[in-house]
Formats: sequence, structure tokens, C-alpha cells
Amino acid sequence: MATQDAVTTEEDRILVDVRDGVGRLTFNNPARHNAMSLDMWRDAAEVLASWATDDAVRAIVLTGGGIRAFVAGADISKFENERSSATHVEAYDVAVSAFHKTMTAIRKPTIARIDGYCIGGGLAIAIDCDIRICSAKSTFAVPAAKLSIGYRIGGIQQLVHLVGPSFAAEIFYTARQFTAEEAKVMGLVNRVLPDGELDDHMDDLLGRITQNAPLAISTVKQSLIELAKPDVEQDWDLCDSLVETCFKSEDYIEGRRAFMEKRRPEFKGK
Repeated sequence: MATQDAVTTEEDRILVDVRDGVGRLTFNNPARHNAMSLDMWRDAAEVLASWATDDAVRAIVLTGGGIRAFVAGADISKFENERSSATHVEAYDVAVSAFHKTMTAIRKPTIARIDGYCIGGGLAIAIDCDIRICSAKSTFAVPAAKLSIGYRIGGIQQLVHLVGPSFAAEIFYTARQFTAEEAKVMGLVNRVLPDGELDDHMDDLLGRITQNAPLAISTVKQSLIELAKPDVEQDWDLCDSLVETCFKSEDYIEGRRAFMEKRRPEFKGK
């Protein structure tokens, strides 16, 4: 599997590493709990778009730099330059929307590794991911109501699909911080790990994913993408065609042979 050394963008605010089939993107603004600037949204979207078509990347992990946060929303210190006029606000919204569209369209497993604050826009990023794994110290919130910020219906819809309307209402109405265990009860996260055990669990999870057949996984991912759309927009024919592609692939032959020979298959995504 190809390996890429870590590279950086926007003064090291986005750290990028591809290793052992896993693309790791780190939001690296720890002094501000990894709060997002305009350039961070743009750079992260560009990296993710490149990984979407990179065969060396079989799974994607999003995480935060430092030890205190995943992402704690927008970087308010940048607002004077980035959101001080209608034109600036529009440009910012376009960048954020482009990031979310890129994330939700990727036909590869995406996992949020959450260790600390996951607030506002950070929670929106985590919700974009297929799987959310957090440490016990993590906290979650959407504080929009405390700031009289209107929340767009698309973001509300995503949360409702994940946790249901009642929990979504509680999250938005109270604007309070929820513990990791509360997040698990709501269905907001898949797993809560004791502090210090998060990375071991992530390594095991990613090892299992990257050993499996990329075509089979991307087929399931496309189905998840379609099922998130309104019924009239779902493309079941596309999903069926991807299933047929799996059956015609070299990996399907390899999977059968490996099973019969009692060995681990070596999938190539072909």
C-alpha cells in the first residue's frame, strides 16, 4: 500500500497523512480548540476530494490536533475579516457547504475520532462521517440558540436522521453540552472509549476495514448515500450496478479462493 508522508496546509492548520490505506486529516488549531477558519474549510475539502479518487486511501479519519478538542465550531477571531459583510458571509457559507457536500459524497468509510470538545460546526463535521468514536472526556453541543444564530434546515435534517426529532430538539433547544455517555444514548456516537484507549480501538477498527474488499465497502457506502436522500432522488439502479460490479471483479474471485484456502484475502479494489 502506498505511503505518503505528512504534509501541511494553511500554516499547519490542516495536517494530512496517508499510511497503511488510511487517510488521516487533522484539524490543527489547538490554541482555539481547533476552531475552523475559512481557509481550513477550503483546504480540508480539497484534501478530501483528492482522497475520494485515490486508490491508496481505503478509509478516512478526521480528528483534532492537541488533547482537548475535535473541533469547537468556527474561529470567531477570524470573523472580522471573514464574516464582516454579506459578501464575506456568502463566501464563508459556500466554503462550508462545499466541505459538507464533499464529505457526504465520498464512497469510502469516514470515521470521526473525537477526543474532547465537539461543538457547533465540529458536530456538523462529525455527523458527516459514517462512524463516530469518542473518548469518555468528550462533550457535544450546538450552542446556536445561545448566540441567536439561525440553523439551516439541512444541518437540522442530518441530526434528526441520526438521533431522531426529540433528541435533536433537546440538543438545539437547550444548547447545553452533553457528555459522551449521553451522546451514546442518543445514538450520536458509536462507541465511547475510556481515556487512553481511543487509539487502540481506532487501530483495530481501521485494520478491519482496510483488510476488507474496497468494492464491497464502496457499494454499501453508495447505498447509504442514496438512502440519505429523499425517496424520489434515490438511485437504486446505480446501487444495483455496483453490486454487479462486485460480482464481476477480481476481488470476488480472490475472496472465494481465500475462503477455500483458509487464508486472508489480498484485495486490490479491482
